[in-house]
Amino acid sequence: MWSKIYIIGIGADGINGLTGRAKEYLLHADKIFGSEATLRLIPEANGERIRIGTDLNDIVDQLKKSLGQHQQVIVAGGDPLFYGVAKYLCDRLGKDTFEVMPHLSSMQLAFARVKETWEDAYLSDVSTKPLEQILDHVRIAETVGLFTNEVYHPARIARELLSRGLDYFRAHVCENLGGPKERITSGELHEIQEMVFDPLNILILRRKPGRPDLPKLHPKLKRFGNPDDIFAQSRPKSALITQAEVRAIALAQLDLQPGTIFWDVGAGSGSVALEAAQLIENGQVYAIEQEAIDYQLLVTNTQNFAIKNIRPVFGTAPAIFQDLPEADAIFVGGNGGEVTRLLESAYRHLRPHGRLVVHVGTLEMLSTSYEAMKHLQSRQSTVEVFLLQIARSVEQLESLRFEAINPTFLLKVIKPGLPGHDS
Repeated sequence: MWSKIYIIGIGADGINGLTGRAKEYLLHADKIFGSEATLRLIPEANGERIRIGTDLNDIVDQLKKSLGQHQQVIVAGGDPLFYGVAKYLCDRLGKDTFEVMPHLSSMQLAFARVKETWEDAYLSDVSTKPLEQILDHVRIAETVGLFTNEVYHPARIARELLSRGLDYFRAHVCENLGGPKERITSGELHEIQEMVFDPLNILILRRKPGRPDLPKLHPKLKRFGNPDDIFAQSRPKSALITQAEVRAIALAQLDLQPGTIFWDVGAGSGSVALEAAQLIENGQVYAIEQEAIDYQLLVTNTQNFAIKNIRPVFGTAPAIFQDLPEADAIFVGGNGGEVTRLLESAYRHLRPHGRLVVHVGTLEMLSTSYEAMKHLQSRQSTVEVFLLQIARSVEQLESLRFEAINPTFLLKVIKPGLPGHDS
């Protein structure tokens, strides 16, 4: 009697694609668990067939009851640990209960067929997450790989994307990979939405060059801490947006009050500027951006959310500063080149007791910015530095894990002086 339960990955070529050892376990099993699709791939096996449906707890109970009494095998498509049942079962019955014998993942095979890398792709399964949640990730991705099902098939997903204006992907549908009926179909979303495909397929989406993200539609902005994807932002720079959690901490350090004059230097698509504008009410925000594409997105976001007290400023810092009124608070993000000159000029245009907050993402920029800000300050106050390490929850099947955001840094100085006096 076997001491373990064997989880065997299988491809569209069925038993012929298995190693000799995996084939032997399968042919000698008393009980064979699998989905309806995978069980159809092994007509040669004689064990009792038990279909895995939506009630995985029932499968866990059956496996546990027969452990040590029957020779049990679970057949799963491709790699059972890649969006498969293996992790779920190992979490409930213990890893030592199983031996996993993976096959080539159908996702891996699909990307190989269309000759696209999948190292940075967003991968998901429409059977395990709400479609709306998946499409939110798709909207900002460069490359996407999706396990589809009979409800959310490629044609329907294409229609759902088009209905949201997400027409900037080229699609590849990979059917029956590794089998005699394998077929690869490539086309525009408006073509894919009219087609019918075999239920056993992978959908790959590849973003067309130069297309910006479309913002997620919301009725209005929260005062601060809005989701990153609510803002229109350029690709491939969307990962450079000031993340919601960092934004909230930065705005707290800026201590924005009604009537404040606020500058956002290197505003990008305007996430910080837009939230700041809501906090200062009858004050004024000047959002400064030198990149033409990002400036247009800044204008678009300002118009989309109908924020009246924000003025997009197209120009290069610090030269543009002389045309603006002195500020009560300044936020500097994306301070690429001449850091010292930029920070010196920003500090000089601060009013007494004004706050300067700088956001950087690398140790090199932290060191350079810190040294520059130390030289700005008198001995009356110091440079405060914050290391921000944040992780967001991600649901995978019935498990909860956390996905880390790259650590970043905030630096802050307060300009000394008395109200009504220059310093």
